[in-house]
Amino acid sequence: AEPMWGFLSADGNAIFLAALLLMLLIGAVEAAGLGAGLGAGLGHDGLDGPSLDGQAPSLLGWLNVGRLPLLMVIVVFLFAFGVTGLVLQQLIAGVFRHPAPAWLAAPLAAAVALPFTRVLSRLLARILPGDETTAVSRETLVGRVAVIVTGEARVGSPAQARVRDAHGQTHYVMVEP
Repeated sequence: AEPMWGFLSADGNAIFLAALLLMLLIGAVEAAGLGAGLGAGLGHDGLDGPSLDGQAPSLLGWLNVGRLPLLMVIVVFLFAFGVTGLVLQQLIAGVFRHPAPAWLAAPLAAAVALPFTRVLSRLLARILPGDETTAVSRETLVGRVAVIVTGEARVGSPAQARVRDAHGQTHYVMVEP
């Protein structure tokens, strides 16, 4: 047990232990409900998810943000970074008799952790239930009764109207007879 504690407490390993500790703290906060669903919303609806409209793919899209909430991807990265860093340091210590300094080991661990994060987040996205949405298209509002709230609806002159969808959500749309 003593050699393991000596290895873990080595200067070059502090950043990896901090990443694992942060991962555990995020998990504890979410489990306690103090996150108030913070992880459920991060990474959806415009936070640079997978490119679906022909734009160039981004790092966040590559890491599956959008398929999995951003906070979950961060937790997966912290896990991959912490474990990868400690394994890398163990290998370096086996060859050179001491772990590498953090300034050298951290970028190497991050470079290795990114592909692991991609794979692990894709697996988690398949396992975890997807987000449910009550988003509706404008076509589903056709035929519903709307109340004019601004203007007077005439041909060539639309007015703003309030209408409720099948889920009871209020939408403001422009209408024209």
